[in-house]
Amino acid sequence: MMNNGMMEKEEIFSKVLRAGRRTYFFDVRATKAEDYYLTITESKKFTNDDGSFHYKKHKIYIYKEDFAEFKDILAEMTDYIINEKGDEVISERHQKDFKKDFEDDGSRVTEADIKTEHTGSFTDIDFDDI
Repeated sequence: MMNNGMMEKEEIFSKVLRAGRRTYFFDVRATKAEDYYLTITESKKFTNDDGSFHYKKHKIYIYKEDFAEFKDILAEMTDYIINEKGDEVISERHQKDFKKDFEDDGSRVTEADIKTEHTGSFTDIDFDDI
């Protein structure tokens, strides 16, 4: 049991959301006391000069005592954005400063790609820079 304990902990329950150059991993993990908590990992793909890739990862931990409030605030924030701006993606390409924020790694995501990838499902909100 001790030998494969790590493997079991890693694979309690996982979901993946692919969003352009970003991928979000949602993982249920176990504490030492065998309680469960959630990690959300954002992995962002960058291209090196030689054409190889590297990834930057950011992870947040959400514990059961915070679930209700976290869900409420997330829903409030996403509802606010949809109410203010609708769920159409607004292109920033016409803005002068857009280029310097955008790392062109050859995997440019077009609005058409986003429309087909995220067909109106509320949970597939794309936090990526287009």
